Amino acid sequence: MYINSKSILAAGLAALALAATPTPALADDPIERSAAAEEAAFEADRQTILSMAGDFAVVFDMQESTAWKDGYEPIDRKVTSGYESVRVIEDTGTKIVLQHLLVTGTNDNPYVVKHWRQDWEYEPEQILTYQGGDSWKLVDVPEPMRAGRWSQTVYQVDDSPRYAGWGQWQTTNGVKRWRSNWTTRPLARRDAVRDPIYDRYVGINRHQMTPTGWIHWQDNTKMMPSAQGSGELVPVVQEYVLNTYERYDDYNVAAAETYWDKTHEYWAAIRRKWDQVATESGGIAIAQEADVGTSIAGELLKLADAIKTGDTTVEAASAKAVALIDEGTSRSGG
Repeated sequence: MYINSKSILAAGLAALALAATPTPALADDPIERSAAAEEAAFEADRQTILSMAGDFAVVFDMQESTAWKDGYEPIDRKVTSGYESVRVIEDTGTKIVLQHLLVTGTNDNPYVVKHWRQDWEYEPEQILTYQGGDSWKLVDVPEPMRAGRWSQTVYQVDDSPRYAGWGQWQTTNGVKRWRSNWTTRPLARRDAVRDPIYDRYVGINRHQMTPTGWIHWQDNTKMMPSAQGSGELVPVVQEYVLNTYERYDDYNVAAAETYWDKTHEYWAAIRRKWDQVATESGGIAIAQEADVGTSIAGELLKLADAIKTGDTTVEAASAKAVALIDEGTSRSGG
């Protein structure tokens, strides 16, 4: 048998190099650092999260790639764009809430859509996780995974939950990023309206800072229940999503400011109500509709528009919204 001495030498040198290189901590290892180091990391993390606020041109790039189910044909890539104003609406130190406002239309005739919301919490004990169907449940974060980590909970346009995960902010190869644990989420509108065979995503989220903004990218597996009725989930297709936020303010930012100025108290009342339901029920259950998310999302958004146009008051709209949430969650067994 022929033995290549050069290959053996190269392999030996590579092994020595690996042995001499410190092994990085795994992303899911408990974090152990001094109190001073933790305080510095905490403040640095806070500033990174806060830096995601601002005005942006956004590109949403979604691509199905590898089919895991025999016979499935990945759909065409979808790329859309728009403008978003992201505002810090709460900052308690250990909790930061960022509200996204999507500005559509033209500068002369803009229309503002209250878009998604992201809540960041330091060293969380529980997160509100998607269980499938119409159900979210408060689930304990494993105790070794709390120290030094942040959870991110994402909410839909009506402030009902979408998904949640926990992870650590790290700088690797000069790039600072947050990586979640495996998270489950319901279908986005782009898929839900097609009535596909899969019914949820299981994926990992990453938020990374760039010199001109930040990116949110997702590594999703689209899943479906097993045909055997075992309750097991089986993979259908892989999807990669890259959402790019570039700092940009040459659009009607004032429209977003006006919308939020007129409606923020209304949406605060809605957030409090959803929080109350989750706390009292150990989660949230509410019927979903492909076009809008929850069955009451359309009505909640219309009430906000009525406040903006002066057709109703914050107090009247808030009372109607709270009643809609009560009715919607009780009908779903929440």
